[in-house]
Amino acid sequence: MDLTGAQKRFLRALGHKLKPVVTVGGGGISESLLTEFDVTIKHHELVKVRFRAADREQRDALIDDLCSRGSAALVSRTGHTAVLYRRNHEAPKIHLPN
Repeated sequence: MDLTGAQKRFLRALGHKLKPVVTVGGGGISESLLTEFDVTIKHHELVKVRFRAADREQRDALIDDLCSRGSAALVSRTGHTAVLYRRNHEAPKIHLPN
């Protein structure tokens, strides 16, 4: 999913006030974590995820892996936290600007 700059700015503003609801540990992304992420992002569409990885390369790899396996788009990344978006096609809650 590709987001335009305006859409990312809009989603970043919405995600700023969110608290991390999913935490990815150093062990990586398990099937149970992926299931939890799927349920959470399906309900909220925009979620903040905390990554507990020792170094930047490992953290970036975990973010990329979660985005690809969870079919989500990276909105922003700050330190150990990332904001991810995936539209719920059945019942969309967030209406993106064009």
